[in-house]
Amino acid sequence: MKVTKIVLGCRRTGTVYGEMSEDYCLYLFRTPVVFNLGGNEKICAAGSAIMYTGSKRQYFRPQDGRTMKYDIVHFRPSTADKQYAASMNIPFDVPVDLADDFVIASLIKSMKVRSGINGRRNSEFMELSMRMILICIGDMCSTEPTPQPSRDVPMYDRFKELREEIYDDPMRAWSVDELCAELDISRTYFHRIYLSAFGVTFLQDVIESRLVYAEELLSETELSVSAVAEQCGYDSDSYFMRQFKQHRGCTPTEYRRKAASEAAHLADEGEQ
Repeated sequence: MKVTKIVLGCRRTGTVYGEMSEDYCLYLFRTPVVFNLGGNEKICAAGSAIMYTGSKRQYFRPQDGRTMKYDIVHFRPSTADKQYAASMNIPFDVPVDLADDFVIASLIKSMKVRSGINGRRNSEFMELSMRMILICIGDMCSTEPTPQPSRDVPMYDRFKELREEIYDDPMRAWSVDELCAELDISRTYFHRIYLSAFGVTFLQDVIESRLVYAEELLSETELSVSAVAEQCGYDSDSYFMRQFKQHRGCTPTEYRRKAASEAAHLADEGEQ
């Protein structure tokens, strides 16, 4: 399964008319969305997904005119991949309501991070990640009920909204004290709930949201490293560069160079 492109944090206010292409597309929506399915419309809540085949025209729009937010993975499945999906009764060109989109969203973010690194096993990493995504979707399409322990976490829905806000607004100077006052809970209880709900700390998510946005700016714009640091909410360029190196294993400049090289390589393959 060859992954050709990953785009995080797309925002649209109008209808999307996708063109048919060689690529399949996995969309993960973080806001309510209305799909057009053969002339009929279906409304799905936030946390839905759809995998469009290359021969299917994509057509969807935000609900009630609000801004639509979603991530996309472009991929090209082999015959074996299609058979694997079919064996799990995974539907294509049909939206799926996800009970919890956290694992899939995390896998897509990890794939985006990996795509900027020229590793020897990149293809294997992408293949396994897509397989895990298929497994998650397949489980949620199953008619058998599955336990959802995260739903037992106090205030889970509000904390899930908060986590989405963190990734939507990485530049914001997040304050635990302000959030605790808003939720009327103590700092200790706040951190305990957050870790129980998502398996990571609040600070880890704040850092990750900024680094994911930094990767996007480094690979898709010509902003200086200093400007990227500012856009991602860092007051210090040197602190941004240290944190990027610590969590991504390379400097921002090295990441930009690798991302440009990878993009050129994919462009060359597309022309062949």
